[in-house]
Amino acid sequence: MRKLGMVAAATLALLGTTAYAKTTVIYAGRVITDAASPAQGPSTITITDDRITSIAAGRGAAPEGAEIVDLGDKTLLPGLIDLHVHLTGDPGDDYRAAAVDPDEWGVVVGAKNAAITLRAGFTTVREAGSAQYTAYALRRGTAAGFIDGPRIAAAGPALSIIGGHGDVTGFREDIHDVLDTGYTCTGPLECAEKVRKASRAGADVIKITATGGVLSQQGRGLEGHFTSPELQSISDTAHSLGLKVMAHAHGAGGITASAAAGIDSIEHGTFADDATLKFMKAKGTYLVPTLMAFEGIRERLGKGIYTPTVETKVRMTLGDVGKAVTRARALGVPIAFGTDAGVFEHGRNGQEFALLVKYGLTPREALASATTVAAKLLALDSEIGRIAPGMSADMIAVSGDPLSDVTALEKVDWVMVRGRIAD
Repeated sequence: MRKLGMVAAATLALLGTTAYAKTTVIYAGRVITDAASPAQGPSTITITDDRITSIAAGRGAAPEGAEIVDLGDKTLLPGLIDLHVHLTGDPGDDYRAAAVDPDEWGVVVGAKNAAITLRAGFTTVREAGSAQYTAYALRRGTAAGFIDGPRIAAAGPALSIIGGHGDVTGFREDIHDVLDTGYTCTGPLECAEKVRKASRAGADVIKITATGGVLSQQGRGLEGHFTSPELQSISDTAHSLGLKVMAHAHGAGGITASAAAGIDSIEHGTFADDATLKFMKAKGTYLVPTLMAFEGIRERLGKGIYTPTVETKVRMTLGDVGKAVTRARALGVPIAFGTDAGVFEHGRNGQEFALLVKYGLTPREALASATTVAAKLLALDSEIGRIAPGMSADMIAVSGDPLSDVTALEKVDWVMVRGRIAD
């Protein structure tokens, strides 16, 4: 009797699993399964729970009880990936808000922006700097389906030098002490400690500010901040923990030093020259250009939004924006998609595609930068970036053909993330 009872229980468990598996069938007029492959004609995509299970030509029969999504003549393609966003902030925020708003407010703002980002077609993002736990809370909330939003790889607070971009600046010293992020470091030993601290707190990636930055109150320009031994310590420690490192970097010297240390990606890369880019190519370092950030800054320049310190640095950059992308593409440096959303309004992320094409990428290369290339940099290329059996059901639909006109990606008509259809 006991054996029969165990068999019955196992059978019921199996039946229960089968009964509750959800099947979704999608009909699309055109499918781009991979940015490197030709588009397919009318197709049927079947999804079980959160996984793609099959792709077939034509309009196949749907299993009984399946949810059917008919996209008509729209183009179905992999969900997009933005490798540089700041969900917990909005453009034009006063730097003094750091002394006023609680961290919890960042979660509220982030929930709003996560939903906007998802509906813009971005099913995965890399959160590139936030307060200690705000992005981690958003990561958990979107994964559980409690709030609408993309899959989130979160950095948490950026590592910075004291007084550098990423540190709290622009206040009296006693205020700096109160607002200290806890992630500044001096010397290789302390920098290794801060990497381990970020790992313990839950970081998916280590973000550092390798050079000065445009929108902070530090007035020391845009060249290198960390020493080479400090950069090497950060890189080695992160990699020993299985974490990649993303480096905010504008000046060529700071970019070269970061690449030499084995940093995985350069964010912005504004003043990267040929010598620097050749070095990045040799080291396998990715460039994440964030061209839209400069569009957002340009739109706000001279309107009393930025302090004189910031405006001076803005004017240093605008004449060089995009040049590094043209050079990088010519030299074979891998270019991955990132926008710096939060510097401009969330939801406009898709406008980055046209800027990438403006500075030399083909539409197919631009799409790859936000799918297969970005997925590889995240080490999630077996999970996202393509439409294929076994991959996560992260897909979007647009009107038109993004392989010939990337502006089609600026208006997304339908989104699915982890098998869930976005409202």
